Amino acid sequence: MDVRALPDGFDPTVPLNSDALSLRPLQAEDRTALTEAAADPAIWAGHPSTDRWQAEVFAGYFDFLLEAGGAVVVRDGAARVIGASRYYASSDAPDGIGIGFTFLVCDHWGGATNFEMKHLMLGHVFASVPEAWFHIAPTNIRSRKATAKLGAERVEDRRLDLGTGPADWVRMRLNRARRTEVSARHS
Repeated sequence: MDVRALPDGFDPTVPLNSDALSLRPLQAEDRTALTEAAADPAIWAGHPSTDRWQAEVFAGYFDFLLEAGGAVVVRDGAARVIGASRYYASSDAPDGIGIGFTFLVCDHWGGATNFEMKHLMLGHVFASVPEAWFHIAPTNIRSRKATAKLGAERVEDRRLDLGTGPADWVRMRLNRARRTEVSARHS
């Protein structure tokens, strides 16, 4: 596997909050709410696992997120579970922390939700390391575009095992300076 331990000093369990969102560590008790949030086939249409909307398929994904650690559940301002994301570290990015394995319910696409969620997560990442990395399936155009809006730039494509088996990934990187520049434009 191409994963490594998160760097010393980085705590993936820190809750993050804004006026619109709250992120906290994923817990076993989140299974039902997150399974319901993931039950729309449209969420997974661009992912390699297009059948993840099915409860029995999502169960394996949920188990992976819980076991791997670093996963957060995302709630909107009404406290409704709307998705999840994860912090991880990979051997191809020794100076950074990855953010990925993200999904959001469709009614939070195309707006400010993904940007706000990643803004919170990136602030936490950049308090510990100089780079954030994103590994995105080549077929997931929507996620690649959303990640580019954050300011991340495509580095290369590489085959890696990030805990779910070997797969091809588009590798995108964002450093502190670029994040500051992009955040200033959205303020």
